[in-house]
Amino acid sequence: MKKTFTILLMVIFGGMLVYNCEPEPDSLGEQLFLDGAANGNEVSYDLIAYNLDNNDSIRSDASKLIGGAGGAVLGAFSEGQFGMQKAAYLTQVRLPVYDPDFGANAVVDSVVLVVKPLYESASDSLKTTTDENYVYPDGAVAAKKVVNTYPAKKFGRTKFNGGNLTVTVNEVTDFLNGYNDIAYSNTPYAIGQVLGSKVFNGYVNSVTITKDSDNSSLFSSGVGFRIPLSASFFKTKIIDKKGQPELKDVSTFIRYFRGLKISVNESNGYLVEFSPSAVELVMYYKSVDTGATTSTQKQYAFSVGSGNVHIGNYTYDRSNSALSQAGNIGNINTGDEKLFAQGMGGNSIGIKFPTKTIDSLKNLYQKNKAAIISAKIRMHTDRTAWDNKYQKPQDKGFTILQKDFKDGKETTNFTQDLLLLSGTPNFLYMRVYDLEKNPAYYDFTVTQSLKDIVESGTDYTKKYFKIDLANFLESSQGGLAGYNYTSRAFSTQRAVFVGSDPNNPDKIKLKVTYSTK
Repeated sequence: MKKTFTILLMVIFGGMLVYNCEPEPDSLGEQLFLDGAANGNEVSYDLIAYNLDNNDSIRSDASKLIGGAGGAVLGAFSEGQFGMQKAAYLTQVRLPVYDPDFGANAVVDSVVLVVKPLYESASDSLKTTTDENYVYPDGAVAAKKVVNTYPAKKFGRTKFNGGNLTVTVNEVTDFLNGYNDIAYSNTPYAIGQVLGSKVFNGYVNSVTITKDSDNSSLFSSGVGFRIPLSASFFKTKIIDKKGQPELKDVSTFIRYFRGLKISVNESNGYLVEFSPSAVELVMYYKSVDTGATTSTQKQYAFSVGSGNVHIGNYTYDRSNSALSQAGNIGNINTGDEKLFAQGMGGNSIGIKFPTKTIDSLKNLYQKNKAAIISAKIRMHTDRTAWDNKYQKPQDKGFTILQKDFKDGKETTNFTQDLLLLSGTPNFLYMRVYDLEKNPAYYDFTVTQSLKDIVESGTDYTKKYFKIDLANFLESSQGGLAGYNYTSRAFSTQRAVFVGSDPNNPDKIKLKVTYSTK
């Protein structure tokens, strides 16, 4: 037993193995307290927490929207704490093959843009409608049509205006540059004529049409939202340019047809997330093939996925919101009473260790031989400002990064805990509690970061943590792709948290568990 205790003590004191468990120390640390082997204590300390203003702007180009899991946002949402947020999406369009041959006497029947929002796929969310007497219009073929309908995942006022958003598609008239060029979310882009518009009712569907005579497939589509676009525009813009320089190469084409903007007309409702690489643009047309005498039905799929420019375009109106009336926030010396965290260019949260807190812990370490077993930043949602039915940030719904200064420049990296322990079994950099209650609260593991300062004397004067409402993205091999690969550019989440408010029992705290022998 004595030998076991000695080994465990060396592990804890050396900071080589730390697990994040709540509310007690991890199972390894608990063994130190058995049979009076050591004394365990949990103490709360003050933190300096403040708003980081990102000027409602963020990089939202293809590298940020396509990387990792990938995402883009469409919609609008207004509420009293943050004001109005509106999200549009721009994409280039390319030809799959240049200098295409559409055949003779080509006539465009229809053009469809398909957006595929994330949706609730559980069987109890599915609604199926079957039409046994459907007549397929091309040739008046007797058929069966099956439509599967799913609710899209939404954030905001999901029942506002009956759950309807008017989605509009415009031609973009500004050149969108290249795939690797940087683009920011608040950049304005010139647009031209409306190419199509359709009401989105909050649901997506798949369609399957089969022939009655032999059950062969006449038409099928994946789950998505289909927006009809102008057939005459594509006849003039694409078909009539057959053999012309505009369709000869990619460089000329993306300057001729510069792209599409998808937006909503409303200023309130909800936000939906979709995959930009899964967007489809299909032109259905008829033409006469070489050697034939009659026209046949064809379809032409443009390239709107990988390789194109993709841009999230976000606008905000903070007028009369609690955020706009909060006054001079961003106090790095004493902190802010409320923390307004929001994805897609909204505020981040900055957190610093006060000198008084570090001095107190160093005194414990030096005089009482106290070793830090666990350290967590505990942050509560504001029980008054964020008392609503909007989904609270979930498990892994935050990123936490370590900021410092080196050679006069700010540096960014994972926290020491993520750098050293992310591959350790059972390690979690954050935990979520009481999501169905008011308030909910969140614990962020900073054990190793604090041990380095208190027990090793690492300089902390310019060090701080940056917390965002976003996810760390994973690489294709598994594990975190890197500290700069996150979902910040398309994270729809927002919440108000309690900051360094001395009069609020839920104020942000550093919770430290230490042992003495």
